[in-house]
Amino acid sequence: MDLKGLEPLSGTAWRIPPRGAMRVPAILYGDSALLREMDDKVREQICNVATLPGIVGAAWTMPDAHWGYGFPIGGVAAFAPEEGGVISAGGVGFDISCGVRTLLTGLPRQRVEAIRERLAEALFRAIPAGVGSTGLIRLDEDEMTAMLAGGARWALEQGYGRPEDLERIEEHGCMSGADPEQVSPRARHRQRDEMGTLGSGNHYLEVQAVAGIHDPGTATAWGLREGDVVVSIHCGSRGLGHQIGTEFLREMALAARQHGIELPDRELACAPLESDIGRAYLGAMRAGINCALANRQILTHLTREVFGRLLPEASMELLYDVSHNTCKEETHEVGGRRRRLFVHRKGATRAFGPGHPELPAAFRGSGQPVLIGGSMGTASWVLAGTREGEGLALSSACHGAGRAMSRHQARKRWQGRRLVDELAGRGVLVRSPSMRGVAEEAPGAYKDVDAVVEATHRAGLARKVARLEPMICIKG
Repeated sequence: MDLKGLEPLSGTAWRIPPRGAMRVPAILYGDSALLREMDDKVREQICNVATLPGIVGAAWTMPDAHWGYGFPIGGVAAFAPEEGGVISAGGVGFDISCGVRTLLTGLPRQRVEAIRERLAEALFRAIPAGVGSTGLIRLDEDEMTAMLAGGARWALEQGYGRPEDLERIEEHGCMSGADPEQVSPRARHRQRDEMGTLGSGNHYLEVQAVAGIHDPGTATAWGLREGDVVVSIHCGSRGLGHQIGTEFLREMALAARQHGIELPDRELACAPLESDIGRAYLGAMRAGINCALANRQILTHLTREVFGRLLPEASMELLYDVSHNTCKEETHEVGGRRRRLFVHRKGATRAFGPGHPELPAAFRGSGQPVLIGGSMGTASWVLAGTREGEGLALSSACHGAGRAMSRHQARKRWQGRRLVDELAGRGVLVRSPSMRGVAEEAPGAYKDVDAVVEATHRAGLARKVARLEPMICIKG
């Protein structure tokens, strides 16, 4: 990206003043090196977002931003319904509520290293992964409706998990306002036998070691100790979420014209929050969030079963579960007053700071855990939300490394089998049903996650707590 025309606010924040149809400024987070690596399309897309009706404050991008559908991935924007604010399926994304949850084992790395090969094979057999992967769970219509309404709470009622898990999940495991009736028969059919599966793309289950502690007090409070092993699960709402996005984008393209909304890009198809289509999408999208929460809850149960057989002394306590691709109704202070807003976070993580009333008691003193997934074979991070993040980007932070090249480009550059062998030589065991998928997710296809996290930390969006390094990666 050409930095010409960007006003530096600090070493990690840049402003594009409103021009043309922009209603608010665009603010891009990241140091100059990260921004130069970004495609110019990121700049174009976030400026387009700033033209949408009812947008409040600014349109933001996180340090891991890259080109996406309509909104850039790593884009954040909030809309006020009383000002004609809109909701955009492209501002949520196709993989609704794609997110990360991290489990604590309480075990030292040496204990897991001793059975690493057996553990990798057992997890690969137990966790369905890959394009079109299916599990052993098959939902009928009534069960599907209950799952879409209940999220992780429904999964717990089916025997998947522990009651205390719900306190460590955003929305306490169930997104209110879900309307399963707005989820089409096609979307339901696609999800019928995909519960408890990772899927493909950048989804994974990783066994990781805590390689460095950057905030000892917070790490201790959260049960993170250097040298201990954790497990992170990254996945979302699978085919159901993708189908919801596909269908509503078509309807929103028509709705925008009907409501006189001028779109700078058809991919920004949207509808007023208080319109029939806007309310219908909110109900379907919230059901998609519940699908993702239930899916990660089932995967947690399957993971605990494997550890229970091979490492029965592992505690497998849930640290936290965060979502990336959502639109949530929240109250934020903008322009000196508290306002009810609908915050789109596409490839961005909610990052409430210390004292926020929506946080569980365990995190009120420290701020919300912010779980940053790396690319295959590279580090991941645990961060904490900050108080100043509220004023910087409505309590939002990065979500991962962010792609540096397309999957097509990655396939041309790397071979999956060779990558698996190279990573094994570095002590990372990769298990995947698709060598093509491995090539697409090559570590070199992504930005430097450490640089992204450092920029996030320096900007004040979230602060560093612990760095994680992979030991085993089950790849979709």
